[in-house]
Parts: sequence; C-alpha cells; structure tokens
Amino acid sequence: MTTIYGHLAGRLLYHNGLAEERMGKALAEGGRRDKVFLMTKVCGRTAKEAQTDLEDSLRRLKTDRIDLWQFHEIVYDNDPDWIFAPDGAFQTGLKALREGKVRYLGFTGHKDPIIHLKMLSMPYEWASVQMPLNVMDVHYRSFQRNVLPVLLQRNIGVLAMKSLGGTGVIVKEAGIPVADALRYVLSLPISTLVSGIDSETVLEQNLKIVREFRPMTPPERAALEGRTLAMAGDGRYELFKSSKLFDGPVHRRQHGFSTQVG
Repeated sequence: MTTIYGHLAGRLLYHNGLAEERMGKALAEGGRRDKVFLMTKVCGRTAKEAQTDLEDSLRRLKTDRIDLWQFHEIVYDNDPDWIFAPDGAFQTGLKALREGKVRYLGFTGHKDPIIHLKMLSMPYEWASVQMPLNVMDVHYRSFQRNVLPVLLQRNIGVLAMKSLGGTGVIVKEAGIPVADALRYVLSLPISTLVSGIDSETVLEQNLKIVREFRPMTPPERAALEGRTLAMAGDGRYELFKSSKLFDGPVHRRQHGFSTQVG
C-alpha cells in the first residue's frame, strides 16, 4: 500500500480548503483512494465546529472516510480542556470513529511539551502525535526529552515536524547542513517525518537524503547536539515555541487574539 501523509487541514487552513480539493481530485483518479493512508486535521474546538470540519473535509477529499484525523495546533494551555468539554470536538471524533468516517484520532502542536503532556493525560489512547523534532529541540523546551519517551512507552505513533526549524532557519542561519538536520531526526525512533517541500529541487534533495539514508550512531548524534548546544538554549531557532509567529489565524481568532502576526 502506498502511504500518503497528506499535510492537510480543516476548512480555513491551507488555502481555504484548496489543498484538500486538490488531493481529492488526485485520489479520485484511477481508484487511488484505496491505495493510500489519508490524514487531515480538524480545527474546530466545539463538537459543532468539528462536525462541520469533518463534513467539509470528506466532501473536498471525495471520500467517505479519513484514516487519521488530527486535532490541529494544540498550542494554548486550555485547548485540551476545550476539546474534551462535554460539547467539545472530541465528542465528534468519537462519533466519527463509531460511524466509520474516521479510523484513528491524533493531535498536533508546536508550542510546549507541557501542553502535549496535558493532552496525553486526557482519557483517550491517541493513535498518533505530531510535534517538532530537530537538532535544536533537544536543548530547549524539548519534545524529544519530555514527550517522545511517553509516546514510545504507550506505543503511540510519532509524527515529527519542523526538522529545519519551520522556515529552514536551522540550515540558513545556524549553518547545519540539510542532510545532517534531516538525518538526525530520521535517526530518532519516529514513525514518519513531515517535511515541507516547496519545489522540485527540494523534493529531489529530500529523496536523495532518504535513498542514501544511514542512521546516525549515538556518537554522531551526540556530536551534532554538541555543535548546537550554545546556539539552541534561548530558542532563537525555534520561535514557534515562544512566539505567535507560527500560530495559525484560525486558532488565534478562536481564542480572541489578534490575527496580525507582525
């Protein structure tokens, strides 16, 4: 089976649903839907909002089921409480599981390991968790040190993201070679890496790294961590953890915050 981790999201993210529409067209051609593992995200925090997100996603993706449905951007301290409220989005997730419209539930977030751990403390065994993992993370508000061991202990799928810092800053400003940065994350005990690709050149680059992939040895990983220790401790290369620059407008609006980033 071909595995497609479609980095899609609910009705107001990723080009107002255009990404899902494009994926739906591709899946409808040649009976591809039954050959892929399809994931998307839910932005709504209430059951009603989540139901609308689900119906919109199914329609745009031209499918009757989503393999992995992830509660998107769990980045505010009260997000877990909101989602698990009596009228919260989680209730829609359970209903979708019962109806066969969703096979697995997970969640994503980039802000703080403590918020991830709070979500993990809720009364549900998640299928997957998506979170930042990179050569800087190990030194600053670390998901690798604080969340990854919990996921492995509980046999929850690990979806790594922001391996280059979200905007490539780990490569462009910190000077870590792309191959080293990706190889480091791919050498961790993860299920998959969600890597942003914005051109054919980047696609070919990533494919080459994967095809020639050789896991880093513990000494190699330690050496790379040593190189990043002095520059990583203040979070300058992981601003998604300490600023609103990476917080989506949908969720800022939900919480009553300005959608202006600058």
